[in-house]
Amino acid sequence: MSLERNMAQIEAYKQQQSAEQQRLKDRMGKIKHKIAVISGKGGVGKSTVTVNLAAAFAQKGNKVGILDADIHGPSVPRLLGLEGQRIKYGPPGAFPVDGLFGMKVMSIDFFLPEQAPTIWRGPLKMKAIRQFLADIVWGELDFLFIDLPPGTGDEPLSIAQLLPDLDGVVIVTMPSQLSSAVVKKAITFAERLNMPIIGVVENMSGFVCPHCGEKTEIFQSGGGKKMAEEAGVPFLGSIPIDPKISVDSDKGHPFVVADKDSAAAKAFMEVVKKVEAYLKK
Repeated sequence: MSLERNMAQIEAYKQQQSAEQQRLKDRMGKIKHKIAVISGKGGVGKSTVTVNLAAAFAQKGNKVGILDADIHGPSVPRLLGLEGQRIKYGPPGAFPVDGLFGMKVMSIDFFLPEQAPTIWRGPLKMKAIRQFLADIVWGELDFLFIDLPPGTGDEPLSIAQLLPDLDGVVIVTMPSQLSSAVVKKAITFAERLNMPIIGVVENMSGFVCPHCGEKTEIFQSGGGKKMAEEAGVPFLGSIPIDPKISVDSDKGHPFVVADKDSAAAKAFMEVVKKVEAYLKK
């Protein structure tokens, strides 16, 4: 009797896994392009790059979604002014939160009390990401941008395994040699998991004075470009430091929209053009 019960449980588990895999395939099959943004190091502005990439494509009339896959340090809701929002449920499943330009946004932050930490081990994080992809009603999208946490741990590995048809990854770094040395691991990670590399973005590349327009190299410049050349991957561009970016981010406004005439926004739009060119190949 015990053996029969165990066999029944195994069969039920297999059916559950099969149904979940089919939901994942169905949900993701409605999304044309899926792009992950990664970095081997924290503090390089990866989430800011993700949000502004998404906003740049959305303001062109594309249907865009953002998955905040940073389980321990979600920041996408704050960058889009969506703190305190909650997921809505309906017969087809759970629906993402609506953001700027109609962007569909999903984050663990929408399920947690304010300032509550996520104290989870790997299996729980992978399960959550799988559910974000398979159980959320994303609908038909032109782009899904996935903001991944620093490093090469559970969350990036989960995305690589769950989305084998990922269009590619954008890798974010800073100009310093320390940042570039650490971010190289993200490039190796992507290559080993057969994740196409769209290119490298060098963030915080020099400070442009808002009064005189003179550029000052706060960090040693050119680290991102040099790293990309050494690794044999495309270099997408450099984004200068601009105090307005921090102000806009705290207000929940992507700087490519709020300050589109700034040097940082113009440099970022050049990055967007290169991402577009990559996708058209």
